[in-house]
Amino acid sequence: MPRTRTLMAGMLSLPVNAILFGSGAVTVLSIPQLQPYMEYILPAAIVVAFVLTWPIAWTLAPRLRVRNDYYPNLFRKD
Repeated sequence: MPRTRTLMAGMLSLPVNAILFGSGAVTVLSIPQLQPYMEYILPAAIVVAFVLTWPIAWTLAPRLRVRNDYYPNLFRKD
């Protein structure tokens, strides 16, 4: 059975990849000086987004859990 962090990172990987690819594509397409090199830079942006997706999703996964050590006093009743 996979760990909870692995499952959460897997579910997070699609939106993280969409955000990374979208920001990279908008950045590349909005700079007019890159027009002659577009056929090389856009696939590179896709590869970079794909490579960075899993480490970012792996880092974000435990922060989305309420029951963890990131927020020890969140539900404390005084």
